[in-house]
Amino acid sequence: MTGVPASAAGGSPGAKSATSAPGAPGAPSASGDAKPVRGGKLGAAAVNQASLWNIANILTMVRLVLVPGFVVLMLMDGGYDPVWRAWAWAAFAVAMITDIFDGHLARTYNLVTDFGKIADPIADKAIMGSALICLSYLGDLPWWVTAVILGRELGITLLRFVVIRYGVIPASRGGKLKTLAQGTAVGMYVLVLEGPLATLRFWVMAVAVILTVVTGLDYVRQAIVLRRRGIAERQAAAEGAER
Repeated sequence: MTGVPASAAGGSPGAKSATSAPGAPGAPSASGDAKPVRGGKLGAAAVNQASLWNIANILTMVRLVLVPGFVVLMLMDGGYDPVWRAWAWAAFAVAMITDIFDGHLARTYNLVTDFGKIADPIADKAIMGSALICLSYLGDLPWWVTAVILGRELGITLLRFVVIRYGVIPASRGGKLKTLAQGTAVGMYVLVLEGPLATLRFWVMAVAVILTVVTGLDYVRQAIVLRRRGIAERQAAAEGAER
């Protein structure tokens, strides 16, 4: 089914009736096997053009470009000017939003590429890492908080490469909550807040740190279980082949 009218395809009137008559031999039915691409015309176009320059990859590139701009805005005028910090927060917010949309678009319209697989996690770590390091450098956030969060993220990234041969650990609800808590907490620290909001951001960051540690330990547990299961399956397969 091409979706092109017979008249546009140059067909004769008889061909039109033969192709459109319900129940005609060989005529496609409404409940045929062909399934439309999710997203309609946009989805079909995206599937056919899943190259480096697709919308998901462009958003990832934008996020990478925002990293140095964010750092410059954070450190302008000594790093304590509320106006510059507000602009830095805007850059950070845009980066976090594009992180949500680029993954959604890539999965929905089949725009997953090798570049995206590599660049997307790098962009995520780069924007979050630069924000944490800037905040600690300016004295707004203890260095141990930055070390815990970045250590967890880098450690889990390395662990993924170790266990990828045995399978993939799916994203958990705790991991998504951790990402939300980290983004919210860091965003509140980027802004120059006083009074109750300054107290609130402390507790939001505390929740983010707790979720970071808990989800990190849970990921390690799942990786160990996955590795053991994978080794056992390989040994069982090898024993079965010898028989």
